[in-house]
Amino acid sequence: MKKRGIDAALVSVPGGNPIVFGEIRTPGATRTIGLYAHYDGQPLDPKDWHSAPFTAVLRDKPLEQNGVVIPLPPAGTPFNPESRLYARSAADDKAPIIAILAALDAIRAAGLQTKSNIKFAFEGEEEANSTNLERTLAANRTRFAGDIWLICDAPLHQTRRQSIIFGARGIAAFDVTVYGPRGELHSGHYGNWAPNPALMMARLLASMKDDTGRVLVDGFYDGVEPLGPTERRAVAEAPAIDASLLEELWLGSHDGGQASLTELMTRPSLNVRGLASARVGDQAAGVIPATAIAALDVRTVRGMNVQRTVARVVEHIRKQGFFVVEDEPTAEVRRAHPKVAKVTVRPGGYDAVRTPMDLPIVQDVIRAVESARGHVVKIPTMGAGVPLEAIERPLGTRTVIVPIGNHDNNQHSSDENLRIQNLWDGIELMAALLTM
Repeated sequence: MKKRGIDAALVSVPGGNPIVFGEIRTPGATRTIGLYAHYDGQPLDPKDWHSAPFTAVLRDKPLEQNGVVIPLPPAGTPFNPESRLYARSAADDKAPIIAILAALDAIRAAGLQTKSNIKFAFEGEEEANSTNLERTLAANRTRFAGDIWLICDAPLHQTRRQSIIFGARGIAAFDVTVYGPRGELHSGHYGNWAPNPALMMARLLASMKDDTGRVLVDGFYDGVEPLGPTERRAVAEAPAIDASLLEELWLGSHDGGQASLTELMTRPSLNVRGLASARVGDQAAGVIPATAIAALDVRTVRGMNVQRTVARVVEHIRKQGFFVVEDEPTAEVRRAHPKVAKVTVRPGGYDAVRTPMDLPIVQDVIRAVESARGHVVKIPTMGAGVPLEAIERPLGTRTVIVPIGNHDNNQHSSDENLRIQNLWDGIELMAALLTM
């Protein structure tokens, strides 16, 4: 940013990764537009990747289509729009940072000017639930003040059409550990006698949802704020993609009955994001496990509070006969109760946010996006979590999500990738937003 003449600095609070801040002041501007992205990525195991995750490689097509590594094309030569760049964070979320800076170069080369004051905030803790973002913004309100913040994160609609998203579900993550014997026991000697924590965990998790995916926790849906007429119309007008997604993802059915994916993303959810007990495959042994651990998350919508929602899940665990603790249970506690569960809530949860689609400045954003990308898909709420509340609350602003990544980018998983045409389209999109 400094090489491009942007007033840039690192902004942080004690214990937090810095936010890379930048600002362009435009003479005569009457409003300030912020663009947010994040430079951190999810953890990984290199063994799960087909190429070194922190060495970017270009493939002529997706790995699933037997894509092979090809050289990076020389500058100024045509590129294959279906080629893909493979690396951790290629799509989530370094692509928008590159697109923003390339767009700035392009509009300057074209002799165009910004009409608004522009601010940039590239965060370094989004994948850790933005644990310090709100504190950092609250301590630097004047520096980060803006009329609207555009969140440059997330993938496009599954049809590859440009989307604009006006909110995101909230999120809270927590781990549940249930206990069996002090240590693993021989399954032959103790198999009909010692309680098996893996089975206890399986029954506990099965009690939380029915076969359609509806959450069975008492009060889970209490307070959910229904969509307004504008949002309902946007859901109804969204392209149908469920049938093609089932084929693409090798699924024979989906949860939620007859509701579409777009509609289901506006509802709260409870998800098992990981499960472990003893060992499997060639490492499996004839044992009764000592513990079983499940990593869960809840996605909340407007009208819900993440802390209250997690508390309802904890109460559900109690109703299944578990004595719930927050710290590692002592031998005395485990002896005193037939079933013990430890619940550890991870830091950084936040509530859902949804920006009204008919605000004047939001309508300006829609027009700018349509000027670059044509007709767009308008989505009231994104299923994934981004820290909208942590931005809106301390700054008193509004947020809108303008993604550029391909929907099949494998974000948060192995072989993350960015379709090159998406990067090119993203540069055009960011140029339109920078000059709106």
